[in-house]
Amino acid sequence: MKRYSLRMAAVDTPIIPAIGELVRNNPGTISLGQGVVNYGPPAAAIAAIPSMMGDAQLNKYQAVMGYPALVDALQKKLADENNFQIGADSILMITAGSNMAFLNCIMAVADPGDEFILPKPFYFNQEMAIRMCGCVPVPVDVNEDWSLNVEALAAAITPRTRAIVTVSPNNPTGAVYSQASLTAVNNLCAEKGLYHFSDEAYEYFTYDGAKHFSPASLPGAAKHTFSFYSMSKNYGMASWRLGYVVFPADLFDTMNKVQDTNLICAPVPTQLLALEVLKYGRAWVQPKVDALGDVRKNVYQALEGLGDLVQFPRTQGAFYVLMKLPGLQRGHDPLAFNRAMAENHKVVSIPGFAFGLTNTHEANYQRLSYGALQAASVTEGVARYVTAVKDWYKS
Repeated sequence: MKRYSLRMAAVDTPIIPAIGELVRNNPGTISLGQGVVNYGPPAAAIAAIPSMMGDAQLNKYQAVMGYPALVDALQKKLADENNFQIGADSILMITAGSNMAFLNCIMAVADPGDEFILPKPFYFNQEMAIRMCGCVPVPVDVNEDWSLNVEALAAAITPRTRAIVTVSPNNPTGAVYSQASLTAVNNLCAEKGLYHFSDEAYEYFTYDGAKHFSPASLPGAAKHTFSFYSMSKNYGMASWRLGYVVFPADLFDTMNKVQDTNLICAPVPTQLLALEVLKYGRAWVQPKVDALGDVRKNVYQALEGLGDLVQFPRTQGAFYVLMKLPGLQRGHDPLAFNRAMAENHKVVSIPGFAFGLTNTHEANYQRLSYGALQAASVTEGVARYVTAVKDWYKS
């Protein structure tokens, strides 16, 4: 008897739990792994939830697309901050996290065997979602500074291509894609009859004058653009699971079927918290981003202690550094480096093979996250990391 789905057998095992196990098995280990922030939503907003749930009608199923007051608030946010209006050509849906929104949209627009182009390195959960639906991820290399190679993306298009995915600011590289490159991708999708999946979960996390750009703000983009957003990063609501997506209006019936089957509606307490949190706005988040900017500078400075052992573009977004270290021996367990860091130096990072950088004998890529910890812990963690790298490559 077959015991499992063959589709799922093609999906890689999630890397975050594997790294989490290294942390648990080595007490005192500092994790520079998971991509979360070191703060939560405003305490007063959380405290307001019980009184907001006083209406007994809220215990019943709510609107599939989202709690109306929150939908309105998010539409205003998009108009004010992302420079596009929800009109006749687009609809907003609230989901239990942005990852769910991404999976919903793949199910809505693709059939098994259809292709999704992913700039590489890619966000692993998106590659996993594509495979879960029986579709084909098509990784395409970016430039050496982690910027988009639009010509390479165009060359990867086939008759089975359904969408090009962009993540800006980027996970895992921290790159902030230029308005020109995102415009070129969006125009390419319009020309070729494709969708542009634009993941903007890290929209507030930019530094050194870099600006986030939403492709949906382009004239005519609404009919072929999916825009993905999250409350997990900006407002520290990771465990609350609240994301939202703006999608072309002609897909309403299909998206409605997917959402109603998978979720019915996002959890109401979480939607109410999001509504309350939005009252604080970007002004509440910005000082926290500024503080991360200072941590970022310290991380870069500390990594310079590795000298020629390391290469990494100094990107301007998110809270990641993706670095290139010398390759591992052929046939070597690709997780051995991370295991040695945890066991011998009490620090962990995320290996690059999780993001599609699988030629580990050529280069050992590692992603550091400096968002999840207080500044002093990041400093200590990076110091341990530098020592661990030197120890591994000393021979």
